Amino acid sequence: MTVIELDDAQAAALQSKAARRGLTLQNWLREMANDDGSGNDTPVAPQPPQGNTGPSARPFWQMVQDVMKDVPPDVFDKLPRDGAAEHDHYLYGTPKKNL
Repeated sequence: MTVIELDDAQAAALQSKAARRGLTLQNWLREMANDDGSGNDTPVAPQPPQGNTGPSARPFWQMVQDVMKDVPPDVFDKLPRDGAAEHDHYLYGTPKKNL
């Protein structure tokens, strides 16, 4: 495996070009590497995404439950009931929308 270092702008530009073709950056680069210049593109088999995927991957909601399982119930009682609707108020101090 070869690693190429790019600055953030270069990496973003390449990811954008790959996305326009509906490919991940890795698959787009593999496609380019297989191009012999004849115009006959050799298809590249899609690669599975890296990370926590597959049969052993847990759903996101289970991971949230695990993180939250030790939070005492009284902490939840102190949370505002309109937290979702008024999140800008609680996060940024903007005036409440529904008084």
